[in-house]
Amino acid sequence: MKNKLIDLNNHLFEELERLNDDELDDEKLDKEIKRAKAMEGIAKNIIDNANLSFRVMEHIDEYGSKKELEVPKMLEINNKKESESDLEI
Repeated sequence: MKNKLIDLNNHLFEELERLNDDELDDEKLDKEIKRAKAMEGIAKNIIDNANLSFRVMEHIDEYGSKKELEVPKMLEINNKKESESDLEI
């Protein structure tokens, strides 16, 4: 499975739409709130991990490295035209 940061963004907006559904009764709304809180925790970890990888690449770019390092997989960009953001996670 190859998920991308844009997929995370889409999932978060889908959850926002579910939370904004006026037809949810109290029980279903509580269930969505619990789901949203779980998604928030996972999303934060994914974003923090991507941010750390990005900061490492910035550091290497600024200070160099004694050996050639590969770009972390999550930061590789796939140059397909149909996708605006292909950062892999």
